[in-house]
Amino acid sequence: MGTITVRPPGAEDEWPLVDVYVKARRSYYEGHLPEAELAEWERSARAGGLTFDRPDRVWLCAELDHVVAGFALVTPSGELLQLQVDPACWGNGVGRALHEAAVGALRDLGVTTAHLDVFAENHRAQRFYTARGWRVTGREETHLRMALELHV
Repeated sequence: MGTITVRPPGAEDEWPLVDVYVKARRSYYEGHLPEAELAEWERSARAGGLTFDRPDRVWLCAELDHVVAGFALVTPSGELLQLQVDPACWGNGVGRALHEAAVGALRDLGVTTAHLDVFAENHRAQRFYTARGWRVTGREETHLRMALELHV
């Protein structure tokens, strides 16, 4: 493990976070989606970048030993839209730190029940969320819906 810092992202974090997003997303969709579809999504993600200044989103950026390693994205409506960690940083506590910060941000927003969608074939993520109290509440085609009761 190293030193983990969770903070709001700055403009300088945009492209390192896009890189994390691409690597993380590929880690769980490869073998489940056609390569052409993944490649097109990656081209689009790399061309479009990220937008940090939306009032309906709270972004969190994680660094491991001063290197961008992951991010989380939550909404005031209680959605954990993204929690992505560079696969090279798995097992170092980055996901746990981001999850704690994301849940804290949701609590600060007054959310009492948080929700997320997780790819049904992403068993690693499902184990991660289940270990932190999330429960499956439904299924939509390729994703499971999960919920977490927050004690404000």
